[in-house]
Amino acid sequence: MRRLSPIEALKPQASGLRRQAPAALPHWRGSSIHQRQQTCTFTTSSRKTRANLISPTASTRILPTQTPSCLLAAAARIRSPSVSSAMATAYSAYHGAAAPSQFTVTALGRWSVLSHPLPAAENIKVLHVYDFDNTLFKTPLPNPALWNGPTIGTLSNQEAFVNGGWWHDSRILASTGEGIDTEEKRAWDGWWNEKIVELVRLSIKQKDALCVLLTGRSERGFAELINKMVTAKGLEFDMMGLKPQVSPTNQRFQSTMHFKQLFLEALMETYKHADEIRVYEDRPKHTKGFRDFFAEYNRRQNVAPTRGPLTAEVIQVADTAATLDPVVEVAEIQHMINTHNEMVSKQPKHLHQTRFRIKKTVFFTGYMIGPDDSKKLIKLAQIPQSMPQHELKYHGNNILICPRPCPASILEKVGGMGSKMKWEVTGIASFENKIWAAQLRPVPQHAKFHTDNPGLFVVLALRKGARPMDAGKIQNWQPLLPDRSFTFETVVGEKVILRIEKDDPQEGEYESLFANKSAKRKHNGDDDWNPRNAQGHYSGRNESRGYHSGSRGGRGRGNTNRGHRGNARGGRGGRGRGGGYNYRSLDDVEPKNQQGGYNSQVDYDDVYPMIGQNAPPSAPTGPSQGHFGGRGQKPPRGPAASHGRPMGGNGANNGSDLQNYY
Repeated sequence: MRRLSPIEALKPQASGLRRQAPAALPHWRGSSIHQRQQTCTFTTSSRKTRANLISPTASTRILPTQTPSCLLAAAARIRSPSVSSAMATAYSAYHGAAAPSQFTVTALGRWSVLSHPLPAAENIKVLHVYDFDNTLFKTPLPNPALWNGPTIGTLSNQEAFVNGGWWHDSRILASTGEGIDTEEKRAWDGWWNEKIVELVRLSIKQKDALCVLLTGRSERGFAELINKMVTAKGLEFDMMGLKPQVSPTNQRFQSTMHFKQLFLEALMETYKHADEIRVYEDRPKHTKGFRDFFAEYNRRQNVAPTRGPLTAEVIQVADTAATLDPVVEVAEIQHMINTHNEMVSKQPKHLHQTRFRIKKTVFFTGYMIGPDDSKKLIKLAQIPQSMPQHELKYHGNNILICPRPCPASILEKVGGMGSKMKWEVTGIASFENKIWAAQLRPVPQHAKFHTDNPGLFVVLALRKGARPMDAGKIQNWQPLLPDRSFTFETVVGEKVILRIEKDDPQEGEYESLFANKSAKRKHNGDDDWNPRNAQGHYSGRNESRGYHSGSRGGRGRGNTNRGHRGNARGGRGGRGRGGGYNYRSLDDVEPKNQQGGYNSQVDYDDVYPMIGQNAPPSAPTGPSQGHFGGRGQKPPRGPAASHGRPMGGNGANNGSDLQNYY
């Protein structure tokens, strides 16, 4: 039967429906109009707000004494179900919903990826719908400690990658924890929101409740994986709805919200005896979308009822985002890019998408200090107890070698990436009660070292407004008593953040180190590697090139054989196009060289602000707590508290909220 358009459904040829109205009278006489009017309730996890759409009154008691004109109006209202039915059909046709005759348990079952039959419609009184990502399960998000803002936006953009990106590549979700083979055996322990899991179990036990898992992830890519995950956890949903290419009635979805609204409408229209629906959702934008949807649905039910209004609750669930093991995350992204580039190379030239490559931005090279030693160093700082903690930022995690990538000549002097060295704390001091630092000396004292700082020290803490370079102004160091002095070990490494950009064959190794090409500095002569930058992060005395270098830390100009841009090998001390900072493959697990190759000692940390804020104009001051690159300890993994879901596209101004992509 051809579906009518909204206009056709209300044309005179539909008048036959009106002539049949008297036959429907017995069905409607059993209850008053006001008995069919209900309320709609919206809640958050903290409070409920009830809005009476139409407040019941005592008007039904005055129906027998109505005037003839009132009786005519009442008769018109009694005949309205047939007209309302036509209006509902018109609305459904216009908005792409299925016709009322298609709302059956069998038809609804086509939305589910599960094979078992659904409960009979008359047995269900309550509908419970649970979101998956970051509601039921602590889904890994792109790690803002690894990637810059625009890259998070790129990863989250389905259109950027042939294979769909972060939210559409099942390898990412399968990499949660220690991988599917290990995690399935232990039911992804630690990765579930246990409070929501308990609610799901209660819904399953409630005989008159339909328990539904609803996610915007694609049916084709994730049905098998998510089914394995919930089965391992022992959760037996009545329905599992994942987004198919088209709906069971061949409708295409404009967005994840559109898919979910069509699903929910089919759910409510099928289970007409249910008088309550609860939806659990973590995203504020979707929470609002569902509330607006239910309000509009109940408004239509009051005007043109197809099943009557119902009480709707949308529960805002606290965000429970997590991250992958950093090494695993980078490896999976590299695999995603390799697959994307391979598929792009097979496309016709006029359809070619962008080929991508992982690049890195090096903020500085330094002697990296382990987290345990950092804590011991910070305890040495004599910070007044009255100092407000929110004004302090603790450091104690690196000794600067040089800002940005280290020239090959200096890198050779310090022993290359991954080289270890010991230091002894000899004194402590502060400057204007704003910066606290510890004075050091190498162990043994004749060991070679290099630092662009004007002295050999490590910054321990900064007060708001202070700069690390101000530690160079300290003149009087307070010697440490022998019982307080200690020795610690460092590893030469880099402070980096990764980014995904277009793979440009013409781009040299030096050029690839800069995310913003317009910000690249021009180099000539002795001005090369001027350590100054907008943030003043451990900058030396630039005008005199005041390096500390050599066995006794004496002042010297340092090696000037740095190479300029335009040299035969591209400058930077000979590290040009053949340099070692290409992240072309993460399969290269052996060191390529000791001057910073594939196995370079690098340190990824919270060097970027919360995505959505402005990016810093230059390098941050360094790792704040733990490190997982360049020191051999196991990197952190597993769920971590999230302080708000990051927004991708920070420098690109694309405003790509990650909440829009799953």
